[in-house]
Amino acid sequence: MNTVPAFTPASMPARRRATLALLAACALLALAGAGLAGSVSVPLAELPGAVASLLAGAPDSMAATLLDLRLGRASSAFATGASLALAGVMMQALVRNPLADPYVLGVSAGAAVGALAALLFGAALWLVDLGALAGAVAISLLLYALARRDLGGGRGAVAGGAHSGDPGVLLLTGVVLASACMALVTLMLSVAPESRLRGMVFWMIGDLAGSSWRLLPWLVLGGALLLALRRARALNVMALHAEGAATLGVNVGALRRFLFLCSGLLTACAVTTGGAIGFVGLVVPHACRHAFGPDHRILLPAAVLAGGGFLVLADTLARTVLAPQQLPVGVLTSLIGVPVFLFQLHQLHLRAR
Repeated sequence: MNTVPAFTPASMPARRRATLALLAACALLALAGAGLAGSVSVPLAELPGAVASLLAGAPDSMAATLLDLRLGRASSAFATGASLALAGVMMQALVRNPLADPYVLGVSAGAAVGALAALLFGAALWLVDLGALAGAVAISLLLYALARRDLGGGRGAVAGGAHSGDPGVLLLTGVVLASACMALVTLMLSVAPESRLRGMVFWMIGDLAGSSWRLLPWLVLGGALLLALRRARALNVMALHAEGAATLGVNVGALRRFLFLCSGLLTACAVTTGGAIGFVGLVVPHACRHAFGPDHRILLPAAVLAGGGFLVLADTLARTVLAPQQLPVGVLTSLIGVPVFLFQLHQLHLRAR
């Protein structure tokens, strides 16, 4: 008779380490492939010297310059994809809905209003980024003001934690604000001159062309991940016992406000860097939850590594599949994300039978 070895808590850390090590190796391979792939190849004989000159901070050859440009763009792609995936995990935990994604509360729509307004008036690139960030922050603050009670911070939370706000109201408020922002976006696109319309449309689709080394997205990503990991056990409790989490020692109101603020900040940074890139924050958390389970202690870092690696691969394909012409990376993520998401929904339907 076959015996199944018991799963003990002592075996769990080793399993998490092995899973995260595999995902980290895949992410590093994706970054390496992004540095080598392109319309102009990097000779393997020149690769060691190019890497050495990059580490020294002084690219002194064509190969080193190509590596610098490609790895800078890949670095931005990884930070953007990881931020969207982490924000997706947080958003799904906040509204208790596996179909939620980082854009569901209208943060990206607010960023689109700010960025397209700057593009409409021919502003410099740094002003476009600033406009996107300002629009995302403005919508986040407005949403927080309108739905503060439903985040569990107002008087709506009764003693004992039986009710800490309705996430459905928060979701509905975000959808309404997103609709208002998209109306403004449509207005700006309709009056924009043709010379600026292409850049505005590319930003709306999601494009990483021109991205380079940026420190701020990495700082925001690292800080949000560390803070989220400290609350991973509380997230597990809230996911399993949504109505009784407060009686189990979880400060539900504070946890919801943390999830809202962190997911909004991550989304704002990601949208500012790469525009409205879809499906990463929806498909990647689903795939990680399906592969590694719902434990947020592994789900959070796994989503970061998988989301970053996925967007690096998508961006590499976007700039090589029709080289030297480059596609918006948002097109690739949508083309990949739609069938993957439909497959995941089919699997969930089969499980529910």
